[in-house]
Amino acid sequence: MRIFSKLNAFINKNFFKDYRTLFGLWILLSLISGLFKNKGNNYLIFKYVFWHTIEKTSLYATYPQYFDTNHYGPFFSLIIAPFSILPNKIGMTLWVMLLSVSLYYAIRKLPLSQKQHIFIYWFCANELLTALFMQQFNIAIAAIIIATFYCIKKEKDIWATFFIMLGTFVKLYGIVGFAFFFFSKHKKTLILSAIGWALIMYVAPMLISSPEYIASQYKEWWISLTQKNGINMLAEYQNISVLGMIRKISGCISYSDIWILLAGVLIFSFPYLRLKQYKHEAFRYAILASTLMFSVLFSTGSESSSYIIALTGVCIWYTTSPWERSKTDVALMIFAFVLTSLSPTDLFPAALKSLIRQNSLKALPCFIIWLKLSYEMCCKNYDENIYQK
Repeated sequence: MRIFSKLNAFINKNFFKDYRTLFGLWILLSLISGLFKNKGNNYLIFKYVFWHTIEKTSLYATYPQYFDTNHYGPFFSLIIAPFSILPNKIGMTLWVMLLSVSLYYAIRKLPLSQKQHIFIYWFCANELLTALFMQQFNIAIAAIIIATFYCIKKEKDIWATFFIMLGTFVKLYGIVGFAFFFFSKHKKTLILSAIGWALIMYVAPMLISSPEYIASQYKEWWISLTQKNGINMLAEYQNISVLGMIRKISGCISYSDIWILLAGVLIFSFPYLRLKQYKHEAFRYAILASTLMFSVLFSTGSESSSYIIALTGVCIWYTTSPWERSKTDVALMIFAFVLTSLSPTDLFPAALKSLIRQNSLKALPCFIIWLKLSYEMCCKNYDENIYQK
């Protein structure tokens, strides 16, 4: 008991609850992943999106400089451009630092308490490192979805649609930002600005190439995504989702994912029928949490590094509830941290780690939490006043 008492006292020191400590930790994780990663294959794929755009060669062909192929849109060439002209190690380190800072800042902008912010930063730190080692844009996708929610909340609809289109034109995930459409007080502005940003982002890469080339690359992008969807079905390192979990455990490839996806969309949509709950901030946060989880759980493109998006949603679900969380909820958080966040690490035996990966079991805790969240949004009252003691 004395040991636990001392440990609790140590953890509760102000140092561990200071924003500067967590910012420093997230920067440190970026530096570790950038400086100590021997070869950043994903970063090389990203880097050459810019150079292939300049050279007007296919963005989706295979090249000897790296393994695998690119699956990001032509607009990504402009985002990665400043890093592409730098030496690989420097460019990659600055890239992952930008990703880390973008998510840190997006979470920090949410009008939550310091305790809530700090909990999210600590809980997601290991998952952040997993994504950073893969140099993945998934970190920025989480930031983009949160930024969209924040901008609509603050009635900055033009900026909200900027983030929606940014995420969409890079990796399609950003389209889920429209989940917050019904919370907007300026829906006409939201629609018109979305169209405007879409046009701008469609033509912007033409500034460093040509209209004909970019038009052809959008067609190739669609083809590459369609082909990747088929390849992902039973791939060991891909389709780490509800879709993948069901397919890999069953071993069946004859059915269509559309039925599972349709069921997921229906469950996701039911809470929107509770119009009287829209006015409660906690309900809107629940929608944000659900959106972050849904976008990963029901995508065949989800991989291990995608779960920085879902786990951020899990934390928002846990911390923004107007009622006190139960022991079951605490157990679910522990389950998510152990199986979702820690399972890719060396803390798990190789055989167990392989079993989890081969069956996409990393998705399981987040899926259970998402189902519980969906039930809460359909049945619970999110009026904060009735839970105040």
